Amino acid sequence: MTPYDHAVIAFYFVFMLAISWVFRRFIRNVSDYFRSGGQVLWWMAGGSAFMVSFSAWTFTGAASRAYGDGWPIMVIYLANALGFLMNAVYFGPRFRQLRVITSMQAVRMRFGRVNEQFFTWLTLPLGTMYAGIWLYGLGVFSSAAFGLDVTTTIVVTGVTVLVISLVGGSWAVIASDFIQVLILMPITIVATVLALSQVGGTAAFVERLSDTHLDFGRLLSDEFLLFWCVAIVIKQFISTNNLSDASRYLCVKDSRHARKAALLAAALFFGGIFIWFTPPMAASIVHPDLGSVFPTLKNPAEGSFFAIAVATFPAGMLGLLVSGIFAATMSSMDSGLNKNAGIFVKNFYQPVLRPGASDRELLLTGKATTITLGIGIILLAQSYSRLQGLSLFQLMLDFGILVALPQTLPLLLGIFIRRTPSWSGWSTVLVGFVVSWTTRNHLTLAWAMETFGLDAGAVNSWEKQNWDQGAAVFANVAICTSWFLFTRFFYSREPEAYRNSIETFSERIEKPVDYAVDETDAPNDDRQSWLIGWLCVPYGAVVMLLALIPNPMAGRIGFLFAGGVVACVGWALVRQARPREPGP
Repeated sequence: MTPYDHAVIAFYFVFMLAISWVFRRFIRNVSDYFRSGGQVLWWMAGGSAFMVSFSAWTFTGAASRAYGDGWPIMVIYLANALGFLMNAVYFGPRFRQLRVITSMQAVRMRFGRVNEQFFTWLTLPLGTMYAGIWLYGLGVFSSAAFGLDVTTTIVVTGVTVLVISLVGGSWAVIASDFIQVLILMPITIVATVLALSQVGGTAAFVERLSDTHLDFGRLLSDEFLLFWCVAIVIKQFISTNNLSDASRYLCVKDSRHARKAALLAAALFFGGIFIWFTPPMAASIVHPDLGSVFPTLKNPAEGSFFAIAVATFPAGMLGLLVSGIFAATMSSMDSGLNKNAGIFVKNFYQPVLRPGASDRELLLTGKATTITLGIGIILLAQSYSRLQGLSLFQLMLDFGILVALPQTLPLLLGIFIRRTPSWSGWSTVLVGFVVSWTTRNHLTLAWAMETFGLDAGAVNSWEKQNWDQGAAVFANVAICTSWFLFTRFFYSREPEAYRNSIETFSERIEKPVDYAVDETDAPNDDRQSWLIGWLCVPYGAVVMLLALIPNPMAGRIGFLFAGGVVACVGWALVRQARPREPGP
């Protein structure tokens, strides 16, 4: 990378820290710190919801499958888009209508206090492990691709995320997520255009690409591919529509804003499907042997996105791409950090340890918890980096299927199937863990080959992953759903107080939120637009000034486009805000 690229990365980190400093004045109480007081506008919440579901894994682990196998990886992102579309149709507004600060409070409303503690102490370590995987992936990739020290990358990124969450709370997290969307999308569009230009245009890209990369007939010819695709759609639907992930909508202003936020997130995923995976597929044409390009990368295909960028980007633009990759990871981490700190404070510290704690005590405890969890994530990422032979693609998906799916499935089923005993939640999770272990150790590829009469020698590594992951999803969904339905027979034995709480849950989740009626604080719509707008305008202007760097005309136009998008969106937000609210 050139000095211009290093300067762009440094400016990005300083800018992200400045956001947390600006939004610190929005924090007055625990509700502000953990869910932005339920005042966030749809466009900011939608950008944040999208970024929380997005990480640098897209440019590393997911890119590796696009490079080697083509279109199937897009199924995951199409499933994300469909999941958010269902958020808009049904789940998003109802999550906001629960009128809680943390998602675990929603779990308590539905399943009771025992489940609140069970899922709290399941979510905290799993959330930390997820964040550690994201940070590990970023560190290893940056080390091999950019020549950055892996430990330094992990520590600097982790500390930056920690400061953002600590100083500005949920407000800074959501604001930084929205601005990171504006950085990420234009630069990946530029990357796609330059990648297509490198291989001779769209027609040449299709013609020169391996027949298998765009062959949709593989759904019926490849072993277990259709099986895997259906399983992934089911898995992503569950992961985007459950009570644990209700947190992305608890911050929005009302039911209408929740629906619009979900639509924005769905649109971003739909639009990004081709943008994010055209460059790594183009890299398979330009660099058929990535092992010689990235000799130190454990899985060279994970550097495919960066390989095509090196071949096409002008001086200074790699810095923007790196910023986008950092943004993808930081957005997932800071949201998870703030969410998990809120869960600890509101679902364990206050109800169990300090029922009479003041709001100030809870706020200070939340900040102390944020520091502790942040340090834990950094240490965990460093421990991952010392393990050998980890594939980011397989690590992320296996974790999501074998561990996270059993955790979230009862939190989706409980929304529709409400008359179940209190133990239906935690017991379904335990059944799911047993199913995951059994599937991985006994429903193996060898078992499938023997059962279906297939030739094991003809199955490649991708097809093996298709079976392993698809079998785990279907087994978990089938057995855990059956168990959850079975527990209904014991509902009548539950105490009347619990059955009344189910009725209260049912009434609240269906009652739309009207901000003017439900909230006592005056809305700060104009203040949000004004601040975000004036943060975007200078950032976009700086990116546009990079067009002055001596580069080919295509590179200069790329800077003007990327910076212009950020600046124009910022200016539109400033114009939207009324002048009577000039910010803090």
